[in-house]
Amino acid sequence: MKHRIAVIGGDGIGPEVTSEAVKVARAAGANLETQEFDLGAAHYERTGEVLDDATLTQLMGFDAILLGAIGPAIGSTAVPSGILERGLLLKLRFALDLYINQRPFLTLDPSVTTTHKPVDMIVIRENTEGAYVGEGGLLRKGTPFEVATQGSVNTRNGVERAIRYAFEIARSRERKLLTLVHKTNVLTFSGDLWYRTFVEVSSEYRDVTTSYNHVDAACIYLVEAPERYDVIVTDNLFGDILTDLAAAVSQGIGYAASANINPERTGPSLFEPVHGAAHDRVGTGEANPYAAIRSAAMMLDFLGETEVAKRIEDALGVLPPEGARTSEIGDFYGERVIR
Repeated sequence: MKHRIAVIGGDGIGPEVTSEAVKVARAAGANLETQEFDLGAAHYERTGEVLDDATLTQLMGFDAILLGAIGPAIGSTAVPSGILERGLLLKLRFALDLYINQRPFLTLDPSVTTTHKPVDMIVIRENTEGAYVGEGGLLRKGTPFEVATQGSVNTRNGVERAIRYAFEIARSRERKLLTLVHKTNVLTFSGDLWYRTFVEVSSEYRDVTTSYNHVDAACIYLVEAPERYDVIVTDNLFGDILTDLAAAVSQGIGYAASANINPERTGPSLFEPVHGAAHDRVGTGEANPYAAIRSAAMMLDFLGETEVAKRIEDALGVLPPEGARTSEIGDFYGERVIR
């Protein structure tokens, strides 16, 4: 089956890593019809636009979106802080109802972890609510009496659908262990909603073992014993922070893939590596496309190409050759998927 994929290379090393991801996907047998979209910091600097409605409508017609990375070079003042995040990434999440952010973490070399034990875990992050909805504002800006508020919006529907998705993921795994991470002792309203919903839904999944950690304790455990976790479910803000930490303690940010998913498939889902644009590595051959390749594997699995996705995942079970350049890493995994 042919799949129409919108490719947003973005900025910095984004186009380089997405190119390798598409190359490996095709080598594994995926039939992809791709279309490039020029979006990101460079696009904004040229046009003053982030993501217009016409382009958004066009993106909605694709089967999936593969994103590289967005962001200006460090020190650049041409792109105001937050404009790309809110105008592109969050706009896509809200418009396409990408309410699940799924990030798997798998250790290839246990020596890089703090405990020298392999990590195999998934974090399910609610992706369209919480502190990122934009509720809040400023009063008396620029005065000594300035007031800033930033609310966290949580709905029963939004919380429950994320928790149910996490239970399904946990049920499909060997350990069947799901941990809710929040801060119920301080965030007594949103935390209470999350905890009550978690407990109520758990009654429908008796085969899944459940636990709860405060987010500060979870940070300690991720450093001291990350192998204790199987599946974590958490809110938008905590998930954003925890997944960067999980990447650092498992294999490194360059190996972290992610999926922004609309489980109901009413629009395309978006797949991207967790790392940034790394402008200092553009054209050097030092960019590691591993996370982008794994994101492409997640995309293909979601599109129903389970055999193709498995070939890529199996190939990714080993580290790339030491010192290999960006295109050489793509070639390495491309050769492995066709063996």
